[in-house]
Amino acid sequence: MDDVERLIEDSPAALLVAERDGEIVGALIAGWDGWRGNMYRLTVREGHRRQGIGIALTRAGEDYLRSRGTRRITALVAFEDDAAGAFWESAGYPQDQEIGRRVRNL
Repeated sequence: MDDVERLIEDSPAALLVAERDGEIVGALIAGWDGWRGNMYRLTVREGHRRQGIGIALTRAGEDYLRSRGTRRITALVAFEDDAAGAFWESAGYPQDQEIGRRVRNL
């Protein structure tokens, strides 16, 4: 929970939350590094999927990042997550075949 609290403290608009009847049913983190926008951890609660919540969060994330000045957005998606890959493809985010991401945990 410390990471979410830090995100809210540092950049509260970056955490987008979807609610229905007072219940959180989806969330997306839209990060801005001063040059490029990134979208992370899109999730929609089971039982609420395929109702437009994911795309609504995605478009809201784009609006937020556009307001920060971004001209390019990267959606971080696990290669082996076929359902997520299909969602992002349909949202207009094709997989980049030339650039891979490398990560080091600290």
